[in-house]
Amino acid sequence: MSDADARTGTHTLADTETDPAAALAALGLELPVIADDPKYINWRAARDGTVHISGQLPYRDGVLPLAGVVGDTVEVDAARELMAQATLNALAVAASALGGIERVRIVQMLVFVLSAPGFGEQSRVADAGSELLVQVLGEHGRHARTAIGVAGLPRNSPVEVQMVCEARA
Repeated sequence: MSDADARTGTHTLADTETDPAAALAALGLELPVIADDPKYINWRAARDGTVHISGQLPYRDGVLPLAGVVGDTVEVDAARELMAQATLNALAVAASALGGIERVRIVQMLVFVLSAPGFGEQSRVADAGSELLVQVLGEHGRHARTAIGVAGLPRNSPVEVQMVCEARA
């Protein structure tokens, strides 16, 4: 990306269509089934056409594989793996909400990292989720993003991700 592209927010990735299902298969991944929770919904469509995805933890088969604080009891590389899983879970919710993964376009991602005092690599952890979205969705996976460190997350999860998406035009 040129400096001018970076300043204006335009991107120079090839605009070719990506086959998300094939991209997932090439990565050896499948969209997990995300169970509904009786206390809240996993997504809500807004009047403007955006779909807001509730915060997703890095559950695998209903189990949180690791708990703890990034930069203390959890290494950055492990947090990145968990971030990719949480993002895959959010992508599964988005695909369900929009009628299939081929219809998903990510607008924004908000990443929470359970961080030790002084830890400043939240964006490096969040990059794992952003990279997955672009690998699977191509240009439709590029998004605005915020990554913040927090003092606590549900079940002591090292990461949580929330997304806003919309149907591809």
